[in-house]
Amino acid sequence: MSGHVYVVGLGPGDECHRTPAADDALKRARHLVGYGPYLARAPVRDGQVVHASDNREELDRACLALDLAGAGETVAVVSSGDAGVFAMAATLFEAVELQGGAGCDITVLPGVTAMTAAAARIGAPLGHDFCAISLSDNLKPWETILQRVRAAAEADFVMAFYNPISTARPWQLGKVLDLLREVRAPDTPVIFAAAVSRPDERIVVVPLGEAEPGMADMRTVAIVGSSATRSVPRGADGVWIYTPRRAAPVSA
Repeated sequence: MSGHVYVVGLGPGDECHRTPAADDALKRARHLVGYGPYLARAPVRDGQVVHASDNREELDRACLALDLAGAGETVAVVSSGDAGVFAMAATLFEAVELQGGAGCDITVLPGVTAMTAAAARIGAPLGHDFCAISLSDNLKPWETILQRVRAAAEADFVMAFYNPISTARPWQLGKVLDLLREVRAPDTPVIFAAAVSRPDERIVVVPLGEAEPGMADMRTVAIVGSSATRSVPRGADGVWIYTPRRAAPVSA
């Protein structure tokens, strides 16, 4: 008898942003599989087995989940945010492909991802065309990252940057900001949002000309506005940032 793998996004932090469908899957599962700090945010019931592992063991986690489900177990593979955005859903299907198919049912459940959580806190910076780029070069070449950032900047997308900086690569965000300053105006809004909806939430808005790598850490998502992105007064609390849905026509 085959089991079931649920791929669950926990949302950005506070449990109020976790969907009812995700909660239901976490209750159904006998096994919870994921990166240790993310599993620490998941509710664990009596009788559930927790399989915590390191951040760079994604494929091993996915294979473990498939093996358990193939033996008839119900498994929840846990990610932060949305499991399909730079997270475990893609890795699970990579494991399915490597194994030549899935011997179980698989359900991917959506979650609130970091960029939409951050955008909601500050207004509507993703109101028009945008893209999301991970600055981690663990799984793709740094040259590819720079190529994609330049292309998105020149196409005038709002950009959300995941994994902007870490102890192992403290220089990369600075390189990206320097590249953006070649293309975007210095007053372009940049939003640094860390730990959104958690007690230590921190959101900073600065113009591109003043943005610095030290304003981010690995928990931060950085959103860089387009040429159309605007700010409006928010009273004593600073500004709202939004990108109008109506785009200006392209000059011939």
